[in-house]
Amino acid sequence: MERDAAKAPAPRVAVVLFLLKDKSVLLGRRRSSVGDSTFALPGGHLEFGESFEECAARELREEAGLEINKTEFLTVTNNVFREEPKPCHYVTVFLRANLADPEQVPQNLEP
Repeated sequence: MERDAAKAPAPRVAVVLFLLKDKSVLLGRRRSSVGDSTFALPGGHLEFGESFEECAARELREEAGLEINKTEFLTVTNNVFREEPKPCHYVTVFLRANLADPEQVPQNLEP
């Protein structure tokens, strides 16, 4: 890569979750400048010292008020978006999980 490393944005790590219930997967509708009105899996940025599983559980709690019991690693992607005005580099970890209690109902906690 010929770009000046001092000016290049640092890679970010995101964790997203396929939350399964029967034959359904939980999706949320984005309400931000990035991907506004598109659907997305629950998830977010990995915090310092956090495991992938801890990040997935925290993000799901913050976004939908739900608890999970066990996660399973699925895959990881490495995406570099070079377009201006804000190029970025994301490493995204995909996990799968089931609800700790199947009777839980998702809430919209991040409007």
